Amino acid sequence: MKIMIRRSPEIGLSIYVPKKDLEEPVVEMEHEAMWGGWIRIANGWVLDLPEMDEDTRLPITVNARKRAEAEEV
Repeated sequence: MKIMIRRSPEIGLSIYVPKKDLEEPVVEMEHEAMWGGWIRIANGWVLDLPEMDEDTRLPITVNARKRAEAEEV
């Protein structure tokens, strides 16, 4: 699914999913650099992010994969 990742002073990292009209803060990350690992957002979803350079600028739209409930960390 396509998601937009951005950083704001109030929330920190957050994602927006246009198809669901959903905006949620990122609450946990597998890697400090975020890319190539999973992130957990406030509603409990776990999303796998693509490999990208550590210095990738935000905001950015990427293809992420939502993990099934059984796959979650």
